[in-house]
Amino acid sequence: MSLADPALLALGLLVAAALAWAAVAMGRRRAAALAAAGVAASGHSRGHGRGRAWGVWFTIAGIAVLAVGIAGPAATVPVSHDAGTVILAMDVSGSMSATDVAPSRLGAAKQTALSFINAQPDTVDIGVVAFTDGGLESALPTANHATATAAVRRLTAGGGTSLGSAILASLSAITHKDVTIGRDGSVPNIGYWPSATIVLFSDGQDEDGTSDGGDTTDTSADAAASVADKAGVHVDTVGVGTTAGTTVDVDGYHLFTALDPATLTSISQATGGTYRPASDASELDKIGSSINLRLTVTHEPLPLAGAFIALALALLAAGAVLTVARTGRVV
Repeated sequence: MSLADPALLALGLLVAAALAWAAVAMGRRRAAALAAAGVAASGHSRGHGRGRAWGVWFTIAGIAVLAVGIAGPAATVPVSHDAGTVILAMDVSGSMSATDVAPSRLGAAKQTALSFINAQPDTVDIGVVAFTDGGLESALPTANHATATAAVRRLTAGGGTSLGSAILASLSAITHKDVTIGRDGSVPNIGYWPSATIVLFSDGQDEDGTSDGGDTTDTSADAAASVADKAGVHVDTVGVGTTAGTTVDVDGYHLFTALDPATLTSISQATGGTYRPASDASELDKIGSSINLRLTVTHEPLPLAGAFIALALALLAAGAVLTVARTGRVV
């Protein structure tokens, strides 16, 4: 328990202590005077004395408790609520223009992302990463959800996909520093971010960035997932598309593309996240409302002044009633 003004508590307790000392001293003097006069207190007078004594002690206790109340006591209590950082990693590669999910894979993913943003409280910072070959960062996480909404709305399909680069770019947005994997495959220590979540919307088509032995760093999905897992960041994956697949026109070529659930499931499992398949827009809408953030426990002050003051008033009232009932006087 903490106190807003300990000086008031000290002053109040000094007053209560002084009154207690005075009450004890007066009781002893009264008893001594009666003994010196050779007067024995009758049962009736002893009852009056005990009633008066109880009234005095209730009053003193009320003053002491009141001193605690006016000092502004507060207890620190743990409170759980949705808070933290969410990065919406949006696949905008050419395959996301496929229409096996209406109106298109990217269009359906954007609608789901917007629904998710609208459902989040202000305590959640949301950022957006649009990834093609290099994991382009689009909007840093912020409590201003209008920024994330605008970033999602302006996304368009085109380019290739590197799921590993997307995860690394998302981690960079969370930590506000460049996150890369060493050329020797070493995983960087970026700290621990247990309240951060990456929600990756993709059809799972991946241009693996694994090193071929040259100077290229490893940006494979498995390596990037290891970084996220070490940092305590869950990656929830949302599979957009159908396993039956369809063809898309990319740079004049007709390319077949289908949902790859195995890759997305592997990423989510490696980080303690969840994979959610979605083969149509209605399923995507359900997914948007089913993504649960981890609860963050914060410690918040709970004011106790009111309770102490109420108790003090009750004690003072009891003291006054006992005193009046036994002696006909308040003091």
